[in-house]
Amino acid sequence: MDFSAIVAEDRIKKAYEDGEFANLPGLGKPLKLDDMSAIPEELRMAYRMLQNSGFSPEENRLKQEVLTIEDLIKNCDDDNEIKRLHQQLSKKLIRYNSLMSGRGIKTNSSVFKNYERKIEQKLLK
Repeated sequence: MDFSAIVAEDRIKKAYEDGEFANLPGLGKPLKLDDMSAIPEELRMAYRMLQNSGFSPEENRLKQEVLTIEDLIKNCDDDNEIKRLHQQLSKKLIRYNSLMSGRGIKTNSSVFKNYERKIEQKLLK
């Protein structure tokens, strides 16, 4: 062992003896280990960092779907299809906003999307 590892071990032992770990959440409970066997080894640390910061794969998927629907709306000529796509977009934004509010993040994206949609409609007329 190198010097820094020995010092770290000594500090951990001293903190344990002083009772600094006594009030930690989950004390005496088994650790929840994530199964990351499906993720390539070189990407696991990045996935873990995203997960610890509160990022969810569903959030990313919803963002991608919103962008796709927006592109479809911009390139669509059929009024019925545009209405259907706007309904889909609203559902995705509601789901996204509920995910964000669950994490304590306030989003006004649906408000801005509706406003942007109205401006686009006026400009395209």
